[in-house]
Amino acid sequence: MKLSIHTRELDLKHPFTISRSSITTQPTVIVELSDGKHSGFGEATTNDYYGMTGQRIVDAVESIRDEIESTTRLEPTALWSRLHERLPDDPFAICAIDQAAHDLWGKQLDTPVYELWNLDISDLPVSNFTIGIDTVEKMVRKIREVPDWPVYKIKLGTNEDLKIISELRQHTNATFRVDANCGWSVDETLRNAQRLQDLGVEFIEQPLPAQDIEGSMHVFERSALPIIADESCITESDVETCANRFHGINIKLVKCGGLTPARRMIQQARLLNLKVMVGCMTESTVGISAIGQLLPLLDYVDMDGAELLAGDIATGVQVKQGVCKYPNLPGSGVELLPAN
Repeated sequence: MKLSIHTRELDLKHPFTISRSSITTQPTVIVELSDGKHSGFGEATTNDYYGMTGQRIVDAVESIRDEIESTTRLEPTALWSRLHERLPDDPFAICAIDQAAHDLWGKQLDTPVYELWNLDISDLPVSNFTIGIDTVEKMVRKIREVPDWPVYKIKLGTNEDLKIISELRQHTNATFRVDANCGWSVDETLRNAQRLQDLGVEFIEQPLPAQDIEGSMHVFERSALPIIADESCITESDVETCANRFHGINIKLVKCGGLTPARRMIQQARLLNLKVMVGCMTESTVGISAIGQLLPLLDYVDMDGAELLAGDIATGVQVKQGVCKYPNLPGSGVELLPAN
């Protein structure tokens, strides 16, 4: 098996701002695994919050090139276990490899990954479209640009959060989800939850800092809206700690290390009666296509990453007005476009 690494810059349609940062481009690392006949692709975007630079991801993948290229019989779960032993602290790199391994595995067997997992795609959750923090006027304009989505996730963490949602509500009847990205206090969360419920908000994602365990328990017991963990649920070991602190978890493939651990996290969450969401990190269609394979297992999904880009770098699973469209192709259905 041959390993190739591609680094790309994903230009965004608009500056994307959350409570702690703002970006206009998103660097990403694409891993390609080839058996000489088929190529599988996986993705890991960079992220300063988690200390995952492009160079760190590339160096981590290169450090296990020997293990990858010596693989003669591809079985993604077994490969993940071997690679994770060597790179326990580099989930972003492992994620890109794991996604590529699943895509190649499906292509070798001429079958979509979700079919190899015996999943039924006849009844799937719709994706939200994310509106980053901006002036109220610009946030309204962003919704008007994509008026037909059934759900919008609104990034909050400003001094005018309730004003933002009140104004946006004047322009759409769609369901809202809000994500404060650790930007609120306990009292702020409880006050906001009551008002947001009246404004048609479905749930609040990660209102408190991840380390505020006592605060999250307090909010869980008293909030008028369900609370979904994001920064508080990174890897498999975090799922159990979210029980009785959150109503659900948002799994990010790059943070947990790929599809292999994500499936185990979903199973564990179900045993704990937690709702399950999978979110994206402004990936291209490479990463979004991997998320698409998990859709039948989810309550909620945020897979709008490629829709936020000025230009994509791949073809595969598409998300239009919140609805996932699968290509008639095996694996994850990804084909990488030539670099400009």
